[in-house]
Amino acid sequence: MAFGHVILNHLPKNKLILNIKDVGNLLPEGHGNMHLGYRSMSPADYKVLLVDDDPAMLRLLSRWLQKAGYPLRTVADGQEALEAVELECPDFVITDWEMPHVSGLELCRRLRQMILPHYVYIIFLTVRTGAGEMITGLENGADDFLTKPVSEEELLARMKSSARVLDLERRLNVMAQTDALTGLLTQRAFYESLEKEWRRSQRSRRPLSCTMLDLDFFKQINDVHGHLAGDAMLKFVAELLLDNCRSSDVICRYGGEEFCIMLPETREADAVQWAERTRKRMAGLRIPTATAELHVTGSFGVAERREDTQSCEELVDQADQALLCAKRLGRDRVIRYSSLAEGGETKQQVISDTWDAVFRDKRAGDLMVPLYGCVLETTPIVQALELFVRTGAASLPVLDEHGSMTGFISEKDLMVVALAPNGLKQPLSSVMRTNIVSYEEQTPLRTIHEFFCRVAVRSVVITKQNYPVGILNREALLRWYYDQVRNKESRSFGLPLSSVPEGNITGTASALTLRSPDNVAAVPRDT
Repeated sequence: MAFGHVILNHLPKNKLILNIKDVGNLLPEGHGNMHLGYRSMSPADYKVLLVDDDPAMLRLLSRWLQKAGYPLRTVADGQEALEAVELECPDFVITDWEMPHVSGLELCRRLRQMILPHYVYIIFLTVRTGAGEMITGLENGADDFLTKPVSEEELLARMKSSARVLDLERRLNVMAQTDALTGLLTQRAFYESLEKEWRRSQRSRRPLSCTMLDLDFFKQINDVHGHLAGDAMLKFVAELLLDNCRSSDVICRYGGEEFCIMLPETREADAVQWAERTRKRMAGLRIPTATAELHVTGSFGVAERREDTQSCEELVDQADQALLCAKRLGRDRVIRYSSLAEGGETKQQVISDTWDAVFRDKRAGDLMVPLYGCVLETTPIVQALELFVRTGAASLPVLDEHGSMTGFISEKDLMVVALAPNGLKQPLSSVMRTNIVSYEEQTPLRTIHEFFCRVAVRSVVITKQNYPVGILNREALLRWYYDQVRNKESRSFGLPLSSVPEGNITGTASALTLRSPDNVAAVPRDT
C-alpha cells in the first residue's frame, strides 16, 4: 500500500492536511515509486512454463522447481506452449530442443515475434553441445542452455542467475512507465493501457470514458511558495485520485499539473459524477506552509467513446476540449464533451504569417454583434417572451441585481417551459443556462479564433468589466476573415470574387448572427 493511502484514510473526506516539513517523515524508505514501488523478488514471483515431450523429464524438473518455490505449468510440445503463453505470459520458458509439432527452436523464434507484456527468459534443454547449435539457438532468441542430463543444483543456480536479468528488466520497466514524482503512469504507458481497453471496448461494445484534470492556477503555487510546495501538492492530488478510483481505472500524470484518467465500462454521466465527487474532495485539500495554508481546485473535462470516435487519442482530445471549456468558464468545474459536440469536430490548423497579419491588433470588440438588451434573473418568463417577440432576438444574457452576467436565455429555453403549468410565472433563473463562455472585449481576436478551432462551441459572449455587450460566433468570424483576405490576396488564392456580393460582408454576417436560432453563446445546461 502506498504511503499516501494510509494518510488519506485517516483524514476526513472533505479535508486533507499535510505539513510540508513532515513530508520527509511520512515517506517510507525507498519511496521513489510511491504507487508502483519496487521490492525484491523471490521464486514465487516468477512464473515458469516447462515444455518437454518426455513425461519423466517433466516430472523430475517439476519436482525440483516446485520444491524451490516456483509457480509452474507444464506442456508436452511447442504448440501447447504457444497457446499457454497467450493465456498467461510466464517469466521463464524452459524448453526441450527436439519436440513434435513445433520444435523448441521454432517455439523460441515465434515467442520473440509475439507482443508480450514483459520479457520472457528462454532456457534450452538439449544434448547438443556444439558451438554451431548454440549459435543457432542464440540467434533465434534463446538466453541460456542446460545440457542433459540436468542436475538440480545447476538448474536452480541458472534460474537464480537468470532472475537477476529479469529483476533488472522489471526495474527498468517500472522506471520507464512511472512518473518519478507521483508514482503514477507516464503518458506513454497510459496510452498503451488505453489502447488495449479501447480495443476491448470496441469488441464488447461496452462504454469507455476518459477524464482530463488540470489543477487551477498551479503555477502560482510554485512561483509564490516554491517547488517543494508544488511537488507536495502534486503527490497528494495523485493519492486523492487513487483513493477515489477503482482497481480497473488507470491514472497518469499527463504532463505538468495535468492528469488523465481512464474509466472502463463507465458512461459519460457516471464519469461526470465521479469527476464531481473528486473535484469536491480536491477543493478540501489543504497544505499548511510556514506562510500560508495552500489549497487547490481542479477543472475537469469528460468524454465517452462514441460510434464516431476514431481512436483512443481522439477520445483524450475530446476530454481535453471539454477541459479547455471548463477553464474558460471559470475553472473549478466539470464539463462533458457531449454538451459541446455538434456532430463534428473542428481541427486546429497552423496559421501562416499571412493570416497572422490579418489578426494583428484586432480585438473581440471590433467584430462582436451588439446585444439588443439584457434581462434580470428575477424577470418572469412571460415578460421575457414579450421582449423576445418585440426585439426579434434569438437569445439574451441574464444579469443579477448587481449587473453581473449570471446566465443566458434563448428562444429554445423559453419554448420548453412556456406550456408547463405555471411556467410563465417562473423567474428566468429557473431555466437560464449558467455555463457561459465569455471573453473581454479587448481579447485578441486570434485567441477567440483558436478557441473556436479547438472546441465545438458555436458562439461566445463578449463582456466589458463582466457586463455583456455583444456576441461573436463562428459564422461572423469566418465571414469577416474572408472579407479581409479577399481584398489582399484574391488573385493568389484564386477566389471567385464574381460570386461574392459587393459591400461589407461583416454587416451581412452581423445580420445573420442576430437572426440565427443557433445564436446561443452558452454550453448546454446539462453540463
